Amino acid sequence: MVTGGAGFIGSNFIHHILSEYPDYKIVNLDKLTYAGNLDNLSDIQKNKNYTFVKGDIADQLLVEENLACRTGSEKIDTIVNFAAETHVDRSIYDPKVFVQTNVIGTQVLMDTAMKYGISKFIQISTDEVYGSVEEGEFLEESNLAPNSPYSASKASADLLCRSYFKTFGLPVIVTRSCNNFGPYQFPEKLMPLFISNALSDKELPLYGDGLNVRDWIYVEDNCRAIDLIMHQGKVGEIYNISANNEKTNLEITKLILMKLGKPESLIQFVKDRPAHDRRYALNSSKLRENLGWKPKYGFKQGIDKTVDWYLDNQSWWEKVKSKEYLEYYQKHYQDR
Repeated sequence: MVTGGAGFIGSNFIHHILSEYPDYKIVNLDKLTYAGNLDNLSDIQKNKNYTFVKGDIADQLLVEENLACRTGSEKIDTIVNFAAETHVDRSIYDPKVFVQTNVIGTQVLMDTAMKYGISKFIQISTDEVYGSVEEGEFLEESNLAPNSPYSASKASADLLCRSYFKTFGLPVIVTRSCNNFGPYQFPEKLMPLFISNALSDKELPLYGDGLNVRDWIYVEDNCRAIDLIMHQGKVGEIYNISANNEKTNLEITKLILMKLGKPESLIQFVKDRPAHDRRYALNSSKLRENLGWKPKYGFKQGIDKTVDWYLDNQSWWEKVKSKEYLEYYQKHYQDR
């Protein structure tokens, strides 16, 4: 079961798994909030090994129903939990939604996983749980110091995962990746927002001085890492996933404009958001040395592929960014 599989990383992960393991069967449980988009999976919707279920991970009856009804060779043996509210800005305006999905939802999934004997539970987390660091890199053992309601909710879920492993023996593994980029990313995040805005000759709103630093990983490389951890990772462990591509937001913005042949005059510096972390940096030597993982794509190759995808799929992001689409999508699926 992949939860949140209609979102950005989740949909890329489903594509990856069905490509690498064509005999695997996947149940995609997704609530289809504003960032969940079944168009991300339109090419596999008729795959006999893929099933979509609309639902909330915090709905225990629904989660139990989907685990209980699958028996024998159809029994779900692994849960990969991508389902989450993820946008920091939205968490500042409505923290409750983040606690409900990211904390309560994870707890419900784990309770149900124990009840039905799930053999492995992969919790997808984020580098933001560590907070900001001026120098050096965070290790898996570093203290958690989240600075936004979003990262606090993810850190809380991580601690719940640890407690369920220690107390109940639930076979949990936590992954924490740096910033992902690539196809199907909802255009509220930096890269897809700035690519789509630039293509429309709209301003690119850049927080503060634009010098906040992030490490960037092409989404397919993160999916490959999660795949490896799912199959070979040690239960009870945490694995950082990073690509050593540190860039400031201003560097990313200028690079996008250069690739699209657009002027830097489109950059609009706006008031910084509260508690905006200055720099994230992960040490992923544990994953690299113990499991033999390394990124397949360099940063230049990854961003070229990303820009090309948004150029080739303009109808996708135009549809997603339209107010009419969001209203229709929410209404159309609310009773399914």
